Amino acid sequence: MLDVLRQVRWQDILDIALVSIILYRVFLTLKGTRAARMLVGIGVLLIVSFLAKYFQFYTMDWILQSFWSQIVIVLIILFQQEIRRALAQMGESSFFQNFTSAEELKSLEEIVRAAVALSNRKIGALIVIERDVSLREYVEVGTPLDAKVNKDLLLSIFHPTSPIHDGAVIIRGNRVIAAGCFLPIKLGADMSKALGTRHRAGFGLTEETDAVAIIVSEETGHISLAMNGSMESHIDMGSLRDILTELFTTEKKTADRRPASNP
Repeated sequence: MLDVLRQVRWQDILDIALVSIILYRVFLTLKGTRAARMLVGIGVLLIVSFLAKYFQFYTMDWILQSFWSQIVIVLIILFQQEIRRALAQMGESSFFQNFTSAEELKSLEEIVRAAVALSNRKIGALIVIERDVSLREYVEVGTPLDAKVNKDLLLSIFHPTSPIHDGAVIIRGNRVIAAGCFLPIKLGADMSKALGTRHRAGFGLTEETDAVAIIVSEETGHISLAMNGSMESHIDMGSLRDILTELFTTEKKTADRRPASNP
């Protein structure tokens, strides 16, 4: 053991440390994105590859070995968006936004008041609140705003004369980060034909991410809330406030109880 330790150079320690830091930053970049799920899939293929070699499944092993020989090209194709974002963010200092409970509750109240006001005026709206899964890919196709959540701002965005009223507003923390964003449309026979594009878009997004989507119908003025691939309709002001408050304040308390990790 001592002989092995004597053979370790300071360059080896620095090399391992640099590789660890790079891998850590890569995992942070992929965290909360669909690319993370793809990475899990590649891990499963790696396990299958070992098993195929161990059990001497020659045909499967040959197919997988052919796949691994092209892995660099495959990774570039699968993770092209994440690679582009990582390169764009290179050199930028990372930071964490800390919001007090009062600020968070005020932002939620502004969202509720805006939804009710839009409902009373029968103005269609789609308000998306980001949670753990990043919505960066949808933010990039919208109009960047980075403005504090405010009822009047949301009303002006969704006013029929606004050029970005047809898209979705995406909120992160207490900031409206983008408007006029296009979301995946849910298609299928299981969807009611009475649901419009906004409802299908909100529903489709919550199937792919853990975001919360608040939809206001321009035909009926009814407020709906989509989350985790399900939708609740005909929500009143009190119910909407209770759902959002319980959802996000519970998440905040849970996060505060977690051990702090070094960046």
